Amino acid sequence: MLKFFAKYKFFGVVMLILSVIIMTTLYNLYQPEKRLPVYQPNMVTSQLVDTTVQYIRNHHKIGKFKLIDQKGDTITQQHLKDKIYVADFFFTTCQSICIDMAKSMQTLQKEFSNDDEIMLVSHSVTPNIDDVEQLQKYADQKNVDRDKWILLTGPKKHIYELARKHYLVAKSQGDGGKYDMVHTENFALVDKEKRIRGFYDGTNPEEIDDLIDDIAVLKKEYKED
Repeated sequence: MLKFFAKYKFFGVVMLILSVIIMTTLYNLYQPEKRLPVYQPNMVTSQLVDTTVQYIRNHHKIGKFKLIDQKGDTITQQHLKDKIYVADFFFTTCQSICIDMAKSMQTLQKEFSNDDEIMLVSHSVTPNIDDVEQLQKYADQKNVDRDKWILLTGPKKHIYELARKHYLVAKSQGDGGKYDMVHTENFALVDKEKRIRGFYDGTNPEEIDDLIDDIAVLKKEYKED
């Protein structure tokens, strides 16, 4: 009798394990594929969006820009055609959040060093200090690969408008004037159609891991299309 119950118990355990395996397999097969949202200004906290674009619910994209990189070359949106890219806003003399942000960009540069589909774009928020020479010096210090990671400078009002009205990452209102300052840790993930697909804390390694995972999701989306 004891042997019978022992065999019955063993059979029950095996069936339970098989049931768990089957249920897990079915769940993985039929759960919907993860897709990243397409962020519109009205979806983002008002602290990060200029008041003039907060009402926009559809068709928001990163607009045209014309800036200068660390090599002195003019960079426009055409330079990022058919690219997925990560954008941030920094300054070379920053001794606070920009240090960790740079480390995160270095992590991304290493992760996607052999992926021509991915670019990194950093905009200086102190362009009066960060001229081409200063950007190149910073690039040398951070081992920046210009083919992967471009550092941009240019008119302050233009850069601040991009931060507030286009990338939706600034935590303050302003007009890009003399005493205006954008200081944000936010990274934005931008797809090939120039739409924002994610926001991440550039000082948080866990969120950078999430960003790397989301880039894989986005790349898969293009392969399926």
